[in-house]
Amino acid sequence: MRLSNEGQTVTLAGWVQKARKMGGMTFVDIRDRYGVTQLVFNEEIDAALCEQANKLGREFVIRATGTVKERSSKNKNIPTGDIEIIVSRLEVLNAALTPPFTIEDETDGGDDLRMKYRYLDLRRAVVRANLELRHKMAFETRRYLSDQGFLEVETPVLVNSTPEGARDFVVPSRMNQGQFYALPQSPQTLKQLLMVSGFDRYFQIVKCFRDEDLRADRQPEFTQIDCEMSFVEQEDVLQTFEGMTKYLFKSILDIDIKDSFPRLSWHDAMKYYGSDKPDMRFDMRFVELMDVLKGYGFSVFDEAAYIGGICAKGAATCTRKQLDELTDFVKRPQIGAKGLVYARIEDDGNVKSSVDKFYSQDVLQKLKTAFGANTGDLLLILSGDNPNKTRKQLSELRLEMGNRLGLRDKNKFACLWVVDFPLLEWDEETQRYYAMHHPFTSPKPEDIPLLDSAPGDVRANAYDMVINGVEIGGGSIRIHDSALQNKMFRLLGFTDEQAQARFGFLMNAFRYGAPPHGGIAYGLDRFVSLFAGLDSIRDCIAFPKNNSGRDVMLDAPSVLDDEQLKELGIAVVNSEL
Repeated sequence: MRLSNEGQTVTLAGWVQKARKMGGMTFVDIRDRYGVTQLVFNEEIDAALCEQANKLGREFVIRATGTVKERSSKNKNIPTGDIEIIVSRLEVLNAALTPPFTIEDETDGGDDLRMKYRYLDLRRAVVRANLELRHKMAFETRRYLSDQGFLEVETPVLVNSTPEGARDFVVPSRMNQGQFYALPQSPQTLKQLLMVSGFDRYFQIVKCFRDEDLRADRQPEFTQIDCEMSFVEQEDVLQTFEGMTKYLFKSILDIDIKDSFPRLSWHDAMKYYGSDKPDMRFDMRFVELMDVLKGYGFSVFDEAAYIGGICAKGAATCTRKQLDELTDFVKRPQIGAKGLVYARIEDDGNVKSSVDKFYSQDVLQKLKTAFGANTGDLLLILSGDNPNKTRKQLSELRLEMGNRLGLRDKNKFACLWVVDFPLLEWDEETQRYYAMHHPFTSPKPEDIPLLDSAPGDVRANAYDMVINGVEIGGGSIRIHDSALQNKMFRLLGFTDEQAQARFGFLMNAFRYGAPPHGGIAYGLDRFVSLFAGLDSIRDCIAFPKNNSGRDVMLDAPSVLDDEQLKELGIAVVNSEL
């Protein structure tokens, strides 16, 4: 309701946000999904009704009928702030206990308490807005893909277990005792079978499950925008889903992205940013300094296999305390650097460094030139005996500096395609290759001959969409040739019998004419949290799990009783014994 409704008789139902008595007047804020409206009770007009209103508690469910009137003291912070309801009739539909935390945007409830009473937390406007955003994004995704000729097809939730990637959640079969279903980590093989079936454009907004350790952007069950296309090459997929991303930015946030998304090879992403999902809202590209800083008697650098640094523009005013904080930051166990070297570009153009005694000003000027640094800039340098590890440490330092300098604005978006990933990763412990994405990812056609001679050098026909340093989606062109797929299985250490047992259904299908195909899957939870400016995906999921994978509201997972276990043919073994 708005001021245009003045004079109308209306009925509102909802929850009591708060009530306050001022002299002979009582004011009650009623809240529903659509907002908060002020109800007014006047003791002089109806003392009994006013007394009834004075007995209302927080979160009572009520229904009120009255007349819309313009407020004398307007509240510009809410959409209904220009009006109030002069109540003529009040019903208490349900009394309520006092909630364990305030149902307000700035609540006094901690995470654990709010998750235990999630049904109350969902009444808060900020949480509800996240779910409304999620609905709108799912709706607009379906609109875009439908307009592009995609069909939404549901795939099974009870599937077979897969051997690669994260751990499966398994489901025992009562009718087939001793055998188990798995909950899908993704509908990967099923959507490939749909391509074999002639459904050339498929999508599904689908629940997926992974039994892995949790963090801010992971949940044991999550939602994917899962897509696949036939008779396509990589460029077709990138163009289609870059278009979808631009469409969502425009339809949801009214942000019009005109330019094509930049593309960065995985090799360059790791070389210049130390991450396969670099945050491109700011620069600070790595500069390698082996040729500049080795050989001058500073053993830390002289013995290093890698020396690299970043240039923080205008940050030379950092205090010694702030530099010590940065040193402590990179030395944290989760980062693992041994120390930090810094250099300032001073007003006179000279370079002042924490290792001045080892380097002449001439060498430090070469350092300045290597970075393309200017007066007022701060250079931060790390080194180590493992280049990849040191680059990852430098990546963490880069992100920390981005935060400290205010360069990671949540209202600013930088979209990027990362392409040309390695097809395989070598694991020293097991002495075998693993698929960097999954076993069905196609190698780059020009790299196929290297599968026999140098499999570690083969590039995957794969791509990730990265926005603000978050992997929002990823996919690949798939292998559609049985012989090539068999070769891939052998490289991954599967015997022919193992490959047939696990993937025989897919290999058999390929023999009946599999088209070239490829696809992508977006993490809907991550996408929504990005648009909502959240640090965690939990608040855009109606009923999330905590960091231990528990639903503290439902108290799940829980113990099964002996009768259920007996029906399933399962015995529980104490793993501590």
